[in-house]
Amino acid sequence: MSTMFFAPNRRGLLGLALGLAAAPLFGTARAATLNDRDKADVARVEGLFNSFRTLEARFTQVDSNGGMAEGKLFLRRPGRLRFEYDPPVPLLIVSDGTWLIVYDKEIKQVDRYPLGRTPIGVLVREKVAFDDGLEVTDVVRDSQAFGVSVIAPANKDDGRLTLIFTENPFEFRQWQVLDAQGINTVVTLDDVKLGGDFDPKLFVFNDPPGVTTSRHDR
Repeated sequence: MSTMFFAPNRRGLLGLALGLAAAPLFGTARAATLNDRDKADVARVEGLFNSFRTLEARFTQVDSNGGMAEGKLFLRRPGRLRFEYDPPVPLLIVSDGTWLIVYDKEIKQVDRYPLGRTPIGVLVREKVAFDDGLEVTDVVRDSQAFGVSVIAPANKDDGRLTLIFTENPFEFRQWQVLDAQGINTVVTLDDVKLGGDFDPKLFVFNDPPGVTTSRHDR
């Protein structure tokens, strides 16, 4: 039996999964008043991220319009990311520590975005601390998982990122981005491996011949 595959459009992949085109809807978010349990969970999240330098995982990306994509993620702090999308999605996304670089193989287009102005950049800081230029806007939980939403107050229009963690065991499993049209995109991680070494070349990107390039300083 075949599996139906709905690939999100290019704008959806970039703006929703990575928060590159988040709209002013997110500017309405305010810092939450955290109770003791919330503060303890936020501290656990910071401790978890700061306990490892590298992460490798499979990811599945789904949005509420029915788009779906899969691929492999490599993360190395500080500042390095690589998203290898499975075909038929023609994208490769690489962070070199300064820029988040998006290569669309189909249209031969390379776009560069400042890593620090994307919500996903929070995950690859040298030290993850939600009181360092960030605000926690919400902590929600159920019996099996909890989520922490954060924004950068100085750049509220850049987006709101929600990180999801399971309990028993305590693991990072998912992030979510909501756009101005109310479309929610969920990126779920599987086969997560922490630690280990990556080839530094994974996080180096040289423009292929014949591509069109754009740099989006904001």
